[in-house]
Amino acid sequence: MHPELLTGLAPVLGVRPRFLLLGSMPGSASLLEQRYYAHPRNLFWPLMQQLFAIPLELGYPQRCQLLTEQGIALWDVIAHCERLGSLDSAIKKHTVICNAIPQLLAAEPQISKICFNGAKAAEEFKRHLLPQVKHRNDIQYIQLPSTSPAHASQSKEQKLALWAKALLE
Repeated sequence: MHPELLTGLAPVLGVRPRFLLLGSMPGSASLLEQRYYAHPRNLFWPLMQQLFAIPLELGYPQRCQLLTEQGIALWDVIAHCERLGSLDSAIKKHTVICNAIPQLLAAEPQISKICFNGAKAAEEFKRHLLPQVKHRNDIQYIQLPSTSPAHASQSKEQKLALWAKALLE
């Protein structure tokens, strides 16, 4: 059985973002609902609630707007890939096609920090995109623990502390 070629989501940009949060590829729930971090056990939106007082009960468009008002943009490293299920480990490496992140960074030169939501996002960025953006030596890169429910080796409190250090300092 061949997995289908998946297509990720459009970026959530706002006006003049300072930070870019990059996941690897949206999971099945996010692709189905066409919204970032849609899985009910993903900690992304609960962390954003604690860090930026973005109420979880707000609709997705409103939460995205409040996030962009903090200078934060969301996207994924991978635009297309084959994957069975939602796990990053199931992504078929030879099928990975990346998003136009170098072009985004050229268009938004004020982005000074890229935070990776998990190891796979950082790994794929380094493998495919870092050579194209090496000239941007003003960007700080931070790999954060994944907010995915599959990444349970750290508590919510541990993740919150690391995400707060990256986004609030």
